[in-house]
Amino acid sequence: MAVPGITEDELALIRSVVLLRFIRRILDRDARILEESGVLKSPELYTGIIRGAERRASLVQHEIMAEFQKRRIKFLRLTQDEHGIEAEYLCRGYRGAIKMLWPVLRSEISSRIRAYLGSGSTSFPETPLSEPTMNLAAPE
Repeated sequence: MAVPGITEDELALIRSVVLLRFIRRILDRDARILEESGVLKSPELYTGIIRGAERRASLVQHEIMAEFQKRRIKFLRLTQDEHGIEAEYLCRGYRGAIKMLWPVLRSEISSRIRAYLGSGSTSFPETPLSEPTMNLAAPE
């Protein structure tokens, strides 16, 4: 349900807050799993990267919440079901809601987590170890 006079930027801010709630939970859970697993010899290396991403996501969320105050937007409630989520909000006295389906949510969360981790969407080509990539022999 759309709110009269709400801008696309404001809807994007609301979507971002929803995504950031999930992102922060996911990153925290993943870091705790790595810390508690006992599988890695140096889990602090990996958890440090994850915690850094979590801090970046937190900073963005705080900036958005400050913007919410300026624009008189208040996040009310988040509900989920088998299809996706619904976020309810108030914008300048009008009640509104946005819905996001799980496939869209998962894709956007994955993309943003990559960005917060600093890996972007760059994929590296897979080169088999047995295939030489450089000729290291001295010239004859």
